[in-house]
Amino acid sequence: MCLCVCLLSARPPACMSVFLFACLSVGISACVSVVLVVCLAVCLSVRVPVCLLLSLSAYPMHPSLCVPVDLLVSGCVPVVFNVKTVLPVTEVQIEIQEVGICGSDVHYWQRGSIGDFVVKAPMVLGHEPSGIVSALGDGVKHLKIGDRVAIEPGVPCRMCDWCKEGKYNLCPDITFSATPPYHGTLTRYYVHAADFCHKLPDNVSFEEGALLEPLSVGLHACRRANITLGSHVLVCGAGPIGLVSMLCAKAMGASKVVVTDISDSRLKVARDMGADGTINVGGKEPKALAAEVIALLERAPNSSIECSGADASIQLGIYATKAGGTFVLVGMGAAEVKLPLINALVREVDVRGIFRYANCYPTALEMVATGRVNVKPLITHRYTLEDSLDAFETARTGAGGAIKVMIHCGRQA
Repeated sequence: MCLCVCLLSARPPACMSVFLFACLSVGISACVSVVLVVCLAVCLSVRVPVCLLLSLSAYPMHPSLCVPVDLLVSGCVPVVFNVKTVLPVTEVQIEIQEVGICGSDVHYWQRGSIGDFVVKAPMVLGHEPSGIVSALGDGVKHLKIGDRVAIEPGVPCRMCDWCKEGKYNLCPDITFSATPPYHGTLTRYYVHAADFCHKLPDNVSFEEGALLEPLSVGLHACRRANITLGSHVLVCGAGPIGLVSMLCAKAMGASKVVVTDISDSRLKVARDMGADGTINVGGKEPKALAAEVIALLERAPNSSIECSGADASIQLGIYATKAGGTFVLVGMGAAEVKLPLINALVREVDVRGIFRYANCYPTALEMVATGRVNVKPLITHRYTLEDSLDAFETARTGAGGAIKVMIHCGRQA
C-alpha cells in the first residue's frame, strides 16, 4: 500500500515529516500518526501553512467515509484518509481529471465566507469538475465504468416544492460541492449522484466538461434575461462568468453584445471571443457610461447582465437597460449596495437575480458539442493537483492575464 505525503508549503517543518515517517515505520496507524504530528506541531508552535494530505492510494475514496480531521491550527485544510467501500445504489465514483478554479473558491480560501455561507471547518475546494466513472452503484444503469462525464455539483432533495417545480437550484436542502459544509472535488476521486453526472461525447474534452459549470451559470443568466433572436445585450464584467454569458447570448441569437470591464486585456479577450463592442468603465460615472453603451449598441439593451458585483457596474446596468427590459444580477459583491431603484421602477425595468442554475447542463453540453460555443479560449493557465497552491495564487492575483485556471487531478504517467 502506497502512502503519499503531500506538503503544500513553502517551508515544511522537517522535524514533523521525520516524526510522521518514524511513526508509520514502526507500525502506528496513519490516523494516530497524523494526530501525533498535529500534537507535535502545537507543542512546537509550528504553523502548518496549507495542507497535509495523506492518501492510501491503493484504495479509491468514498466521501462518506473520508475522515476530515479538524486541525485546530491556523491555515490548515483537512487531513483526508481514502478508504474503499461499497457505493450507494444510485451513486458513482469518479476519477477526477480536471477542476476549474472559480472565484468563489478563491473567496472561501481568502475570506472564509460568501454571504450566509460560512466555512466553519476545513473544507476541500473545487466545484467545476470532470472525470472518468471508476465504480458504479448497483442501481446505476445509464453509465458504465470508463464513461467520461461532467459533474453537475449541486444535488437537490428532489422532494420539496422548488424541486418539483424544476427550480432545484433553490432547494433549501441542496448539497453543493465546495459550499459549506460540503467538500469539493479537488481530489483524485469523488462520489456523486449518478443522475447529476453528464456523459461527454468523444469530441468534448475533460477541460470543456469542467467548463460546463460556469457555462451553465451564463446560460441560466441569459434565460432569466429573456434573451432571444435579435436581442441587444449589455454584459458588465469580462471575467469568466461575463465571458460565458456573452457566449451564451450570442449562441441564443443576440444581434449585438457589448461587454464592459476595467481591464483592457480582458476586454481584448472579450472581443476575440465574439463581443461586438467593449468599453473600459474605469473612473467613469454610471450615467455617462449608460449613454456610451446605448451609442455603441445604437439602442438601449433589451437585456443587461451584471457579472462583476461592483456598485458602479450595477448602477450602470440599470441606467442603460431599455424601459421594459430586464436587468439580471449575477455578480456577488457587497451584501448591501446603493441602487437607482426609482429609475428602474418608473421605467418598468425588471431586476432579477440568479443563483447557480437549474436544468442547464444538458443544453450547455449541446452548445459545446455542436460547436455553437467555444469555451477553450477561457483557459489561460494549467496546473497539476500537486501545484494547487500556485494555481490558487494565479487565480487570486490574475497574474499573466489569468481568466480560467485549470487543475489537472489525474495521476501523471
